[in-house]
Amino acid sequence: MDKINGLSDDLLIKTLSFVPTKVVVSTSILSKRWDFLWMWVPKLEYDDYNDNAVANHSVSSCVRYRDFINKNLPLHKASIIDSLRFTLYFNFDLRTSNYGLEFAVSRCLRELSISSYILSVEPDVILPSSLYTCKSLVTLKLEGDNILVDAPGTVCLPSLKTLQVRRVTYMNEDSLRLLLSSCHLLEDLFIERHKDDNVKALAVTVPSLQRLFLEIDGLCSSDHRYVIATPSLKYFKVEDWRDGVSYLIKDMPKLEEADVFNDFLGSNKYVKRLSLKLIYNNEEETMYRDGIVFARLEHLKLTIRKENWSELLVRLLNDSPKLRILDLSVFNYNSKGYERINWSKELSSVPTCLLKSLETVEFKGYKGRAAERDFLRFISKNARCLKSKSSLPSSHKC
Repeated sequence: MDKINGLSDDLLIKTLSFVPTKVVVSTSILSKRWDFLWMWVPKLEYDDYNDNAVANHSVSSCVRYRDFINKNLPLHKASIIDSLRFTLYFNFDLRTSNYGLEFAVSRCLRELSISSYILSVEPDVILPSSLYTCKSLVTLKLEGDNILVDAPGTVCLPSLKTLQVRRVTYMNEDSLRLLLSSCHLLEDLFIERHKDDNVKALAVTVPSLQRLFLEIDGLCSSDHRYVIATPSLKYFKVEDWRDGVSYLIKDMPKLEEADVFNDFLGSNKYVKRLSLKLIYNNEEETMYRDGIVFARLEHLKLTIRKENWSELLVRLLNDSPKLRILDLSVFNYNSKGYERINWSKELSSVPTCLLKSLETVEFKGYKGRAAERDFLRFISKNARCLKSKSSLPSSHKC
């Protein structure tokens, strides 16, 4: 203990910032020096799962937990609170701790994270209105369907750069739009929608956005068009499990990397690294419109389960003149009655990427089917810049 007491206050405070807040507060009993040391810790974390006081789910335990937050947060003396995190597993009503949250906002709160794993019919985590006008907030992370996002008509979050809203509930159709419209410096956005989140349309119009993650439950409404206007976007990932959904995606000229499903190929023509998953087998589906050229595409990871996988691959190779790396995974499919492309005879010319840039080919899921053998022979014969053929099935190496 003497060695610890010999450390500077700054170092002790930094060390305490890695410990749950309830433990930090308990250090005040160690000595007079520690009486108020915890009050200067800039990172606060409340996790009711690890708190024995609420482990029995009783009402009195939740009251004690609420009182602990309301009592100790206002005693905090640091001029800036770097991080405030709540992890809720039991029936704890955060509305009763709004005073503590408002106090944190008044102390130039930089990061707020609330993860709620409570099974609840009605939202019971309601954020204070002052949070929506917090000028210091840089990161906001909300997770849990009993968290209610109720953005007022005047939202002002001028410093917010990271926003995560995962499986939350919105007060109305405009709540998410109002929230996004106020974030003029937003760089990272993660939206996870579930079937009960009561939002039908989605418009992400954020000029500053650089990274966008969308996860859409298959039971969400698909009646309305989604609009994405993010001209500064560098990374785009979407997992949308719905059928028949309509997207309007405006140009992303700075896009570096995309990880997308079936319907997003043509909207990523500027991408350099593309991970594309095609899992449906709709013969009437238009793969992407004619005239699109992936002029910057260098790395293609194609995961496909379609009878006409070779048709799409032909187009992609022809339309990707700078492709260097091809990572192909073909799942089981029923090729009975399907007339495949004859790579050696039907291609009018060898794709430019095979002649000038393709260096690496990985083929996963190879079963020795006729279309697969034709493709590998074509690659082995025409890929002039291939560095190694060790990744190809041995029967087709030159």
